[in-house]
Amino acid sequence: MPLGTMINTGKLAGRTLFITGASRGIGKAIALKAAQDGANIVVAAKTADPHPKLPGTIYTAAKEIEAVGGKALPCVVDVRDEGAVRTAVQNAVAKFGGIDIVINNASAISLTPTEQTDMKRYDLMHQINSRGTFLVSKECIPYLRKSNHAHILNISPPLNMAPHWFSNHVAYTMAKYGMSMCVLGMAKEFENANIAVNALWPRTAIHTAAMEMLTGKESDQFSRKPDIMADAAYAILSKEPRLVTGKFLIDDEVLKAEGITDIKQYACVPENADKLMPDFFLDVEPEKLVEFAAEGSHAAALKKPAAAGSGGKIEGLFQKIESLLSEEIVRKTGAVYEFKVKGEEAGIWFADLKTGTGKVGKGNPPTTADAVLTMDSKHFFDMFTGKLKPANAFMTGKLKISGDLQKAMKLEKLMGGLKSKL
Repeated sequence: MPLGTMINTGKLAGRTLFITGASRGIGKAIALKAAQDGANIVVAAKTADPHPKLPGTIYTAAKEIEAVGGKALPCVVDVRDEGAVRTAVQNAVAKFGGIDIVINNASAISLTPTEQTDMKRYDLMHQINSRGTFLVSKECIPYLRKSNHAHILNISPPLNMAPHWFSNHVAYTMAKYGMSMCVLGMAKEFENANIAVNALWPRTAIHTAAMEMLTGKESDQFSRKPDIMADAAYAILSKEPRLVTGKFLIDDEVLKAEGITDIKQYACVPENADKLMPDFFLDVEPEKLVEFAAEGSHAAALKKPAAAGSGGKIEGLFQKIESLLSEEIVRKTGAVYEFKVKGEEAGIWFADLKTGTGKVGKGNPPTTADAVLTMDSKHFFDMFTGKLKPANAFMTGKLKISGDLQKAMKLEKLMGGLKSKL
């Protein structure tokens, strides 16, 4: 019989975990799993006050940790702030007597190409991902040296040098790989100190509030729950440090090595368990990402045969869209779009969804576009007919966006409403 779950063994009882970004998502899931052993959790995150779009604060996370049997110390920590990190570490040691485990989970993301990456966003990603990971590890290492069960676990990917993982979002890739290079270097640097340093990365997209904000409400259709990362992290952190260090580990591989063969349980939608979107930085071709994203998001739509003549009817598509426009759609969207279509049906189109009942047509928009979307005609038709989510096309580099990203993503709602009529 397949082993169903990662059972808590008590191996982390009394251990102190310093977890960045632990107020929600993967960080909180790892915290709750360890807390069930009776571990001490330092909730090191920025969110002291509720975020307008993302649930959870360091204080609500601390209550959840204590409710399942752990002890919690909520600390307001921006990992960019050296003083704040040092103070949190000192407070953790004062309260719990030391630090045994560090989880570098805090991360910033912007999936933008070079020309659309403003330097403020570039700096944020590098300061949180690469520098924050280095800083938190550095400040905790003196206490990890004193522990007999010292682990650093970075939530970062394997160092895959395939060019397509750089070309669509080089700034983000550099920042995440900075976290992974900390694993490579620190594992060797501290092997004689018996401090294990490893990376853990998900095989598929993981459904969190941040992921939903980034890719839309249907992101759970092609994602796994954060529990799979929590269970995998627990398996790694339960081992003696000398047994596993310097490894780039993938969540489901870790669990299978533990004898857990029922991986389907972690899918948010079990019937889509075999249609999940692979995460970035694995040995997956970019075209495969688009296929999986589309299938996971619109599995039912993909079971239908492709529309006859699709890819050769963009002009007809725009005519159909115009016939479906209304004042309500314009009111909800409130933006002007320019579409730069490449490939077989190359041309420029526009959609004015800001005035009156809306207007679409060929050529440049009548007023300056809020967002410019560039895409090959074969993907363009799929996007408007519901077979390819705009967010997924954007994440995988099939769709380039310049201008107001938030307004560009409003198109997803419009397409959702139109796809059954097109």
